[in-house]
Amino acid sequence: METHVDFVQWLETDMTLNILMRLDDPADVVRAASVSCLWRQFVATNGISKQLCLRKFPQLSSITRITEPDLRVAERKDESSNSSWEALKRDHNFYASLLQDIETSNSRSSDCMGHAVRASSTDRYPFEGIVNTLAPSDRYGIGPSYWSSIGHSDPNAPETLIYKLKADLCCISEINIQPFEVYFHRGRPIYSAKSVRFRLGHLKSSREKSYLLHFPQLQPADDKFIWTYTSEEFQMRQENRLQQFKLPEPVLCIGGYLQIELLGRAQRCDIDNLFYICINYVKVRGRPLSPAFGVQNIELSGDFVLEYKRGFL
Repeated sequence: METHVDFVQWLETDMTLNILMRLDDPADVVRAASVSCLWRQFVATNGISKQLCLRKFPQLSSITRITEPDLRVAERKDESSNSSWEALKRDHNFYASLLQDIETSNSRSSDCMGHAVRASSTDRYPFEGIVNTLAPSDRYGIGPSYWSSIGHSDPNAPETLIYKLKADLCCISEINIQPFEVYFHRGRPIYSAKSVRFRLGHLKSSREKSYLLHFPQLQPADDKFIWTYTSEEFQMRQENRLQQFKLPEPVLCIGGYLQIELLGRAQRCDIDNLFYICINYVKVRGRPLSPAFGVQNIELSGDFVLEYKRGFL
């Protein structure tokens, strides 16, 4: 008769951890915890789902507390009475759910764009404002629709565009940008940047949100943010098409803000002999993790409280 040995029961803890930490698919963590009561206890007690989560997304180590607004009263009493096993189970369920939700961003990506926040400069505000980049069409009514920087004599002068994403917690996989072809100028020039770089992050404080709401769009805002991720530099083609800039790995944006840094100016204007950058459309692909997960109280250090609504998964 064939003998079956449960390695979780017989191996030392470190060896068992070494085996289970090689799991890649978050669904495998859930399956492992479902094998038996012993396996579930081992997975939860050793925080395997949390360790896997932090290994893939180290910025999650800044979570200071997890809140569950829809936690039942009975469960809250368990928590307040220091039920360590209940707390371990909740941690396991939370991190396993978060990891699984993040991992689906590649196969179930959607539009993550929220609204336009600021441009570092605008030539003719509001007619050539950043808000025009939210629509794919290069026309609005009978007129053109695009954002334009101010003209500059230096072809290397950069510009930035800042956007709020759909949620404070998003997993971003790619950003798409279409330069604007100025069809009403002779030769239909395309005022693209030479290259582009992306940053993801959050406001320095909640006070800055009020600043963004109440101060004019032309007021600079780059210093109001902390950028926790900076991409490599991507080359942009001087072509009138939606160009895809895929990040090497999906990036977790905590705070929900995107900065697009437009580097270099490819086209000089024949009218005033200055260099401009004009953008028709910006699209952000990924997966918003709301309403199941939300972010609260982001500190300057990057520490934050994460809200978990399990009923939305």
